[in-house]
Amino acid sequence: SGGRIDYSIEAARIMEEASRSDSANDRQGVIMSLVNAAVNVFKTQSAIELVKENLQLSEQRVKDLTNLERNGLLARNDLMKAALQLSNTELALLDAETNYKLACTYLNIMMGLPEETILLSDRSGLSLPVTIKTVLEYEQDALQKRNDVNALGYRKKSALLGVNIAQAGKLPSIALTVGYIAADIPKFLSVYNAINIGVGIQYNLAGLWKNKAVVEQAKAKWQQVHISEGILSDNIRMQVNQVYQAYILSAKKIEVYQKTVEQATENYRITKNKFDNSVAITTELLDADLALLQSRLGLTNAKADSFLAYNRLLQAAGTLDY
Repeated sequence: SGGRIDYSIEAARIMEEASRSDSANDRQGVIMSLVNAAVNVFKTQSAIELVKENLQLSEQRVKDLTNLERNGLLARNDLMKAALQLSNTELALLDAETNYKLACTYLNIMMGLPEETILLSDRSGLSLPVTIKTVLEYEQDALQKRNDVNALGYRKKSALLGVNIAQAGKLPSIALTVGYIAADIPKFLSVYNAINIGVGIQYNLAGLWKNKAVVEQAKAKWQQVHISEGILSDNIRMQVNQVYQAYILSAKKIEVYQKTVEQATENYRITKNKFDNSVAITTELLDADLALLQSRLGLTNAKADSFLAYNRLLQAAGTLDY
């Protein structure tokens, strides 16, 4: 039939490969969702641990200040400030525990585990590479390895075969016929072992007028896929650059937060010494304690965010796999 059957079979095979690439691309999306959910479990679990440590310090501080207040060495207003901070810390712990339970439930549902399963983060899994590729190298990886690029490439090949199928409509259909006859009709006809062989050619005259439009439609479809390929390439370059810069920024934030934790720790030590020697007031001590807690939470979240940003970079480059 002018090659239409062969072209159609090949087009179907290519579309099957495109579907496989779509499936692989969806798989990477699921992996990224799992990574994101696991990072949320880590964040909430770490927040609980840090807030609990701070809660113990706050409880001991309130006890110490209560003794000072009873002995007339501290104003009751200062004791109330410390007690208020203790209450706020208790509320923060409740929020952290609730967020942790929700994060576990979400990840459990995604993995098909019982919703009440308690998950514990593996801290060693948050390690980041010492060195990374350049942004141009990640762009090349993306253009060569991303499954959506491969899927569009297959669709482009299928669209080109569609043009061939449409052009084959101009050609006639050729059929080979073979027949065998054995008949015995009394007083009329007797035929034994008669074989006939023939070649038939069929041509659709209406195709002379209709085929041109069909071919143009197929070419337009191929051109549309070709343009989409260029748009996807530009979008990939932009996406890779965005996630690359996001990862670089997240890595720099870790360095800043590490300095912040060191500064907040030293500030708390100095303020605590001053308070113990009646040089600093209670508000200064509470502010220093809160600043230390916030800096430690910030550092933990920065590490988790950097790990997440690196995985997004791998996803954009088409190399994310676990």
